[in-house]
Amino acid sequence: MRIVIAGGHGQIALRLERLLTARGHEAVGVIRNPDQGKDLRDAGAEPVVLDLESSSAQEVAEVLRGADAVVFAAGAGPDSGAERKETVDRGAAVLLADAAELAGVRRYVVVSSMGADPDHPGDEVFDAYLRAKGAADAYVRSRTGLDWTILRPGMLTNDAGTGTVLLTASTGRGPVPRDDVAAALLELLETPATAGLTLELISGNVPVAVAVKDIAGN
Repeated sequence: MRIVIAGGHGQIALRLERLLTARGHEAVGVIRNPDQGKDLRDAGAEPVVLDLESSSAQEVAEVLRGADAVVFAAGAGPDSGAERKETVDRGAAVLLADAAELAGVRRYVVVSSMGADPDHPGDEVFDAYLRAKGAADAYVRSRTGLDWTILRPGMLTNDAGTGTVLLTASTGRGPVPRDDVAAALLELLETPATAGLTLELISGNVPVAVAVKDIAGN
C-alpha cells in the first residue's frame, strides 16, 4: 500500500514510516520544513514538502492521488498557542479529509487524543487542543464519506514499546509508548474492518495485532 502521512516528521509518524517500510509498504511523509527530508528518507519514507496551513484542498489532493490510505499525525506542538491548535489540529485534519475525498482516497486514519471533545470546557491551551481535536474528529465522522478510524492514545511516552496494549472504545486513562501507537496504526491500516471505529489506546497485555483483530471482529 501507498500511505501518505501528514505530520511526517512527528515522533509517531517517523516510527510508523519505519514500520510501513519494513512491512513492504510505501510511506510518504508530508512536511513543512525541507530540512527534515533526510530524516524521512532515513526512515524509508518519501518526503513531500507542503504546508497544510496555507494549501488548498485541491493542492493537497494532488499529493494524495494514487494513495491507498491517509494518516493524520500532524500537530501544532506543545509550545504552540490556542490559535495554531485551531489551524493545525482542527483545520489541517479537516483539510486533509476534504483532500482525500477529492483524490478518491477512502481510507483515513486519525491520530487524535484521549479526551478530545468539541465542547471541552476551559481556557487553557490544552483545553483548546482538546476542543480542536474533538471538532476534527466530529467532522471526519459526520461530514465525510471516508472509511475513517480515529485512534485516541493515552499519555504518550518515549519508553520502549512492549508490543502489548489495551484497545477498546473506552480504556480509561493511562500511558502508552509511541512505539506501540505506531504499531497499532500499522495494524489499523492493514485492517479495513476497523473503519467507522473511534478507539482509545493505552498499555495493556494483549499483543497489538491481536487487539486490532479482536476489535475489528466486534
